[in-house]
Amino acid sequence: MNRHPRRTVAALSFCLALVPVALAGSVRAAPAQPPAEPVVMQLEDAISLLVEVEEDRTGFSPTAFPHWNEGRDPADGCTTENEVLRTEAVDEPAVSGSCALSGGRWVSYYDNQSTTQLSSLAVDHVVPLADAWASGASAWTAERREAYANDQDSPYTLAAVTRRTVQEKAGRDISGWQPAETGPLCRYAGDWVGTKLRWGLSTDKAELEALKMFADNMCETTVVRHLPGPAQ
Repeated sequence: MNRHPRRTVAALSFCLALVPVALAGSVRAAPAQPPAEPVVMQLEDAISLLVEVEEDRTGFSPTAFPHWNEGRDPADGCTTENEVLRTEAVDEPAVSGSCALSGGRWVSYYDNQSTTQLSSLAVDHVVPLADAWASGASAWTAERREAYANDQDSPYTLAAVTRRTVQEKAGRDISGWQPAETGPLCRYAGDWVGTKLRWGLSTDKAELEALKMFADNMCETTVVRHLPGPAQ
C-alpha cells in the first residue's frame, strides 16, 4: 500500500511536465531554403511578361529610396556602394579603415571603358529610381524601396560604370537612353527587363516599343536571367 499518495501524484506530475521539454529539445529546425534559381528565357519571351501601364513620376524624390545602406555584410564597414565596387572590380582594390578603397581597376560595361580612378565611377541603378517610382514603387513601403535601392541579391539591379554615362543617362528609361554599342546595349536590355520582372515593375508604351525593337533586331539572341524578387 502506498502510504504517501499525494507525493506519488506530485512526482508523476513533475515527470509529465518534463516530457514536452524533452520533445521540444529533440525537434530540429527546418533547413534553410536554397537560393532561388534564375528563370532563363529569351529577351522576346521575357518582354511578353511585362505589364504596360502609363507611368507618372509625380512626387518622386531620391530620398524615398534610402541608399546607400550598410550593405550585405554590416560587419565589413562598407556601404552597398563600396560593396558593389569591390564585387565588380576586375582588379581588387585595397580596403583600409572604415572601408576606404584605393587602387583597383574596373571596366564599365555601359561604354566598355577601363579605369583605375574611383572618382570616375558611379554605382548606377540600371532601372533608375525615378522610373521605379513611376513603375509601381510609389506604392511600396519605405522598407521595400530601400531593399530595391540596395539590391545585391541580383547581379543585374546595380552596376559599377563610368560617372559620365550615368550623367548622360540622367534617370531616363531605356527608350530615352541606352548604351551606344550593340553588345552593351543588349546586356543592358536584358538587365533592364530582368530587374523589372524581379521587382514586379510595369513599363510604359515607349519603353515597351524600344524593348521590342531591340529584341526583333540586334538583341534577338539576348538571354534574360530573371531572379525572383523579395515577397511583396
